[in-house]
Amino acid sequence: MVHRYATFIKTINLTFDYIVLNMSMVIAYYIVDKVHILWATNKDYLPIVLVFNLTWLLSANLTRLYDKALNRDAVNTYRSVIKTYLIFVALICIIVTVIGIKAYYITRGYLIYSCALFAVTLWIWKLIFLSIRKSNRASLYDARKVIIVGSGRISNDLHSFFRGNPDRGYKLVGFFDDDPDAVSDKVKYLGPVDDCIDYVLSNKIDEIFCTLPVSESRKIEGLLSGAEKNLIRFRIVPEYYDYGIKPVLIQSFGHIPVISVRAEPLESMLNRFLKRLFDISFSLFIIIFFFSWLYPILAILIKLESKGPVLFKQLRSGRDNNPFWCYKFRSMRVNKDSDKVQATRNDKRITKLGAFMRRTSIDELPQFFNVLMGNMSIVGPRPHMLSHTIQYSQLIDRFMVRHFLKPGITGWAQVKGLRGETRTTEAMMQRVEADVWYLENWSFLLDLKIIFLTVWNSLRGEENAF
Repeated sequence: MVHRYATFIKTINLTFDYIVLNMSMVIAYYIVDKVHILWATNKDYLPIVLVFNLTWLLSANLTRLYDKALNRDAVNTYRSVIKTYLIFVALICIIVTVIGIKAYYITRGYLIYSCALFAVTLWIWKLIFLSIRKSNRASLYDARKVIIVGSGRISNDLHSFFRGNPDRGYKLVGFFDDDPDAVSDKVKYLGPVDDCIDYVLSNKIDEIFCTLPVSESRKIEGLLSGAEKNLIRFRIVPEYYDYGIKPVLIQSFGHIPVISVRAEPLESMLNRFLKRLFDISFSLFIIIFFFSWLYPILAILIKLESKGPVLFKQLRSGRDNNPFWCYKFRSMRVNKDSDKVQATRNDKRITKLGAFMRRTSIDELPQFFNVLMGNMSIVGPRPHMLSHTIQYSQLIDRFMVRHFLKPGITGWAQVKGLRGETRTTEAMMQRVEADVWYLENWSFLLDLKIIFLTVWNSLRGEENAF
């Protein structure tokens, strides 16, 4: 029953998405076409219908939009829809560029109207679909019947999840554990672990969730073997969950499953290549069109205001905690504390020109050469002085995690206002949490967002920029 319902949901999803797409195309056709030629008889238009439909099918397959329609929550559903739509639009634009906008019936106006109508109607349809799915899955159709093997915090949390999310399609029948007193919900206690498989077969249970510890490996192997022989899906909840670790990535080394404690998108070679390519391109643009004429002007002004070099260099912690020379326009008078003491508000060491450069982040421009040399990235955790790395690594547990990435000229912490002097350990902890979040959630679009917010904040001024 569940399998048939899942297939039905996938079919409904696919069918109505295509209805919405083609309705949008037809409406756009009549908006753009002033002659009102019947669309079904327009030979120049019909090939475009085929192209749009096949492109949507390709995009949906790339994002697996129609997979796991029963289990995916609303947020993830819309995230997949948006991703699929963006890929669809990108592919259509590429196709139009190749064949030319005057070929067949594609025009700029038609593209705009059809894509805009499709986006709006698709969004509305998905709202309707999620509402129908939620009500039907809980009432009109049988949910998957599951049992939990084991007790403790993990099984209790899993029980709470099933109870609080009925729309996910799970119905908890009960618990199996060798210690009846360890099960919190006495009403749902079904018996010892050895009775599990017999009960599952006689009561047509769909899935088994095992929360037994690794020390019970023999029992786990017996349950797994019994479940697979009888075509019962068997799922293991790792006991590492109980230690506060949140595994988000599982890799297979041969037949050995390896759990990573965090996702790192930049571990992907393709992502690193994309980020590096952007770093080089953007840095060359800034150096050629801004730094080339701004440097001599600032060099003269810096020299006129105070004695010392134009550029200030300092050893800072880089990726894998390897030190590198970080370059800036000198914004302070030459002093002995520059490698130990952070800049503070109304710091007497800062020159008048230096205050302006720091407030607008112009002093960071030489770091684009650091980016070209590969020591830094445009976006990433800000590099700290070596002394601060040593100090805070002893006070904050996850402080060194930020060094998995190249440091950046700007970063997520900076655009969130977590910049400037860190007077307390709590302030540094907030910055570290933002840096770790960036590491786990990197995307090219996020980098572009951070760059935009950095420029915007520089133009309007920041309270903590001093």
